[in-house]
Amino acid sequence: MHRSIFDEDHQAFRETARRFLHKEVVPHFAEWERRGVPDKGAYRKAAELGLVNLQVPEEYGGPGTDDFRFNAVFIEESALADCSLGSLRVHSEIALPYLLSYADTAQRERWLPAVAAGELFLAIAMTEPGTGSDLAGIATTAVREGDHYVLNGAKTFITGGRNADRILVVCRTSKPGGGDRRSGLSILVVDTSSPGFEVGRTLDKIGLKAQDTVELSFTDVRVPAADLLGEEGRAFEYLANNLAQERLTIAVSAQASAVRAVQLATAYAREREVFGRPLSGFQNTKFTLAECETDVAAGQALLDQALEAHSRGELTGAHAAKVKLFTTEMQHRVVDACLQLHGGYGYITEHPIARLYADARVTRIFSGTSEVMKSIIAKSLDL
Repeated sequence: MHRSIFDEDHQAFRETARRFLHKEVVPHFAEWERRGVPDKGAYRKAAELGLVNLQVPEEYGGPGTDDFRFNAVFIEESALADCSLGSLRVHSEIALPYLLSYADTAQRERWLPAVAAGELFLAIAMTEPGTGSDLAGIATTAVREGDHYVLNGAKTFITGGRNADRILVVCRTSKPGGGDRRSGLSILVVDTSSPGFEVGRTLDKIGLKAQDTVELSFTDVRVPAADLLGEEGRAFEYLANNLAQERLTIAVSAQASAVRAVQLATAYAREREVFGRPLSGFQNTKFTLAECETDVAAGQALLDQALEAHSRGELTGAHAAKVKLFTTEMQHRVVDACLQLHGGYGYITEHPIARLYADARVTRIFSGTSEVMKSIIAKSLDL
């Protein structure tokens, strides 16, 4: 399918991203998977090339573009290069927007130049051992003492938590008021060198092995009041405002993963001989790939519509839920079918399709499960 949403600038950016990935990431990615953490040096190089932190204003040393389609290009090229860069995505597309939207002038001057230079890496900590999608149940507390908050609690499933220099911690600064469980939550931007802050174990996941997903603990961590992001008690509102882009980011990755799966399965079917003829010559193979290609085309159309809407500032929460639901469920179907065409080789981790299969499972869970997406869509229908 011809995609009309990109212009010459986007295509030039794509070429730069592709060269960077094949030079600085692909040769080292297997080692990152073994270590369970990516190399921050590669992220600094990406920042130097202007491939990340794109929305940081020029006055702070960033590219200063509001066009999310550039972000989408880099996400797509990462998937097509068989590299999942989830920690970088959390930093650039999920955590950074909170600084851009809610940091005051002094905070922007302190943090954004270092972000633009690739010297300050961000993560965000919402999920707790007993709290997943129900963010109103957050139990981590921050008590104001003079010009500091004293932070106590624990977080889990924190992507990028081992490499992060600053972590946006969602915590409870006051008890819920008026029966609204969502009130009383705030965001503190925590320096990871603070006494009492600890990074726990790196979680051993099914997939996304190069992504440092960790547990965090806070024991009487003193956070300057000057590092409160936005206003106290408004975190739930802030989180809701960025969810559309967060879910769009996942949709871009899921769609690109499905595209890559079809590429891999098509190439394999042409090369693999079964019963004396190419696997691609069997009707089942042709029909399976035809179905997958049609699924991918439908997902691309829906995603591109959402990318255009986001560029215009018109992407709604319900629209983002639809595109995440469809692309992640479609990714599951397509990657599974493409692995099946690989036969036994598809189950061997040295083949990229195996990594795609393992990595795909979580996209229907994080940033709101498929069931949560259905609830959002149903609510938009007044159901």
